[in-house]
Amino acid sequence: MTDTIFALSSGHGRAGVAVVRVSGTYLQKLFKQIINHKSEIINRHAYLADLIDADSNIIDRAIAIYFAAPNSFTGEDVVEFHVHGSNAVIQKLFDCLRSHGARMAEPGEFTRRAFDNGKMDLVEVDGLCALLDSRTDAQRRAALRSAAGADSVVYENWRLQMIEIAAYSAAMLDYPSDELPANIGETLVARTQKLHDEISNVLARSAAARAVRSGFNIALVGPVNAGKSSLFNRLVGESRAIVSDIPGTTRDVVSAEIDIDGYLVRLSDTAGLRDATDEIEKIGIEKTNAEIENADLVLRVFPSFGGVDAPRGADGVVYPGADREIIVYNKCDLNVGAHTCAPGREYAPLRVSALTSEGIPELLYAIKQRVHEMLDGAESDVVVNARAKELLEEAANELKIINHKSEILNPDIFAEHVNRAADAIGRILGVIGADEIMDATFGQLCLGK
Repeated sequence: MTDTIFALSSGHGRAGVAVVRVSGTYLQKLFKQIINHKSEIINRHAYLADLIDADSNIIDRAIAIYFAAPNSFTGEDVVEFHVHGSNAVIQKLFDCLRSHGARMAEPGEFTRRAFDNGKMDLVEVDGLCALLDSRTDAQRRAALRSAAGADSVVYENWRLQMIEIAAYSAAMLDYPSDELPANIGETLVARTQKLHDEISNVLARSAAARAVRSGFNIALVGPVNAGKSSLFNRLVGESRAIVSDIPGTTRDVVSAEIDIDGYLVRLSDTAGLRDATDEIEKIGIEKTNAEIENADLVLRVFPSFGGVDAPRGADGVVYPGADREIIVYNKCDLNVGAHTCAPGREYAPLRVSALTSEGIPELLYAIKQRVHEMLDGAESDVVVNARAKELLEEAANELKIINHKSEILNPDIFAEHVNRAADAIGRILGVIGADEIMDATFGQLCLGK
């Protein structure tokens, strides 16, 4: 028998209604005593009742619901009390539950019990974590898809196919060829190649799926005194970064988040790039290079006047940035001359003024285009976090090193590699896993989940 646990499942602070969740074994007695109910309890029925403590004092008039095992969130008996959201009421109910032998739940303990009782797998738990953290509509859609089990279906389908392939491969050693399906070797190789390609495709799209869940990262980089901080403040819509005419003002990375058409976008203002002698400025430039490495899009900002130019081609013409860059000439209010760009290039440099807002709508439109190009449709992709990515790469490598020929040369070795790939997928789901992975996953959740 497990401990009976309880926690506040709704938000903290003064509110109209607070939900206190209880989970454990055989909670009917506790439920009847607290709501002072004498007859049979109806499963999933909402009771309006006075909640009573051990001394028969009324705690609150509330809604109480009993969910019988195994058809509950945790797979155990679950009780929910919907009380008035005052701290005094909540604490008094907690004291009452403690008097019945219950204890406060640890963070994520309700979800851990759901996992242990087969109500969720680790992929669904990851999705639930993301859903609780979601701040934009795209994040909500992607997380809800994972939490509802769509990603788990993909992973489990792969795992079952691998188990079947390994079983047939092992059978090739034990059964004569006339008792096995025709062309069994070629069929198993083809199925293995198909699985490898599907996993590789998910890995190739993982950056987009990650950006939907965690945010699309944009770094503003460029030489000192290019007006990056002013441009950052203009894009964010508030004064977040220090602005000064003194070169090298920005020493650290300043970040802010904005919502672009339902996608979370994280903007980072960085230290100006130059040959620095100041040790602090050197650290800032190192952080700038790290932001560039991690960015989904780089806004490479140059001043529109004298001294500093964008990189030029051999013909002397200014070239636009790479696919993950937008070149921006800032301070165009100080210089009416226009820079030229290579004809026929898809992404031309943009001229803006952070001071007057000239060109800012066009820059925002260009950013939106890049965000949509990368992320549209990605919320329906399999979401791959860092843990899953490592295990997917392991599975793909096991399938890749198999000798892909028209037939299996060594069925025993073939089966071993496919089994290892299946184990990697199993660890993603939590079918096979270490305790430290479980603890880290459930530790992300709050009390009441």
